[in-house]
Amino acid sequence: MSALALSVLLSLVSAVAYAAAAIMQERVAASAPSSQYAPLRRGVWWGAIALSGLGAALHVAALAYGPLSLVQPLGALTIVFALPMASLLVGRRAGSTAWRGAIMATVGLAGLLSLTGSADSDTLAGGDRVLLALVTTGGVVALFLAAQRMHRPVVRSVMLAAAAGVAFGVASVFTKTVAVDFTSHSPTAEWPSLLTIAGLAGAGVLLSQASYRGAGLAAPLATVTVVNPVLAAAIGLTLFGEHFRYGTTGTLLALGCGVVAAGGLILLTTERLHTAPSRKVAESAPAIPAQRGPSEDRTETGGSGQTVTPPALR
Repeated sequence: MSALALSVLLSLVSAVAYAAAAIMQERVAASAPSSQYAPLRRGVWWGAIALSGLGAALHVAALAYGPLSLVQPLGALTIVFALPMASLLVGRRAGSTAWRGAIMATVGLAGLLSLTGSADSDTLAGGDRVLLALVTTGGVVALFLAAQRMHRPVVRSVMLAAAAGVAFGVASVFTKTVAVDFTSHSPTAEWPSLLTIAGLAGAGVLLSQASYRGAGLAAPLATVTVVNPVLAAAIGLTLFGEHFRYGTTGTLLALGCGVVAAGGLILLTTERLHTAPSRKVAESAPAIPAQRGPSEDRTETGGSGQTVTPPALR
């Protein structure tokens, strides 16, 4: 198997692992909405972390064998895999609007990044790495603080997901740099970059977990999926000497693909995933006691005595 084919295979399996982790994280957030960050006592959350780690390891291996401009676009398949997997694994189905948005975002992003020229085996100088790390940290902190001031859950979720996408995207850039340097430099010289990768990846995990609270799976996952590779590609174009193919024509096509991807993100934001109706879910949902009059009780139960499914399970 060629190095290029191996990088494609590793990227595909990585996308599946990331999609499964995102679904599990969203379920944790939905079942415990009062716990915003890192519910350490939940085994499901640790399972999601393990899958995220597996996806990250496969992504690192793919970066070692393939160019940044190839591996990062394949990460967009995470959202494509997430929609059918959510329906199959946890009984959630996406509406037609979500599917159209997923297709538009994926096609636009894949088209945008497929126009990126082949990557050279360049690396970043020490000063460039420090500057990139500082700018990234400042951007992530600014997005996080701005998200805390937002009152609409979807807007707050998208901003937190954007911060996670920035962290993950720059972590991939540092990972590519370390992978290239390991072949020509001493591994001990890479400790600062490795610590930067660990910090950015950890921040990305926590921010992505927080982004799933109150906005479902579709919008935050789409945001991370778009921001991560677009930012990595932009850094590749500016710092690694990559370029769009076909000159001016390729640049115009890339802008068009960016518009398509943005339109898909808007569609995904307007329709969140919802749980398909199920008697099993309805029966397992605990009744929420409330002091109401008889007429209100009849309205809430629909006159049949059945407990309405809490919003977190809808």
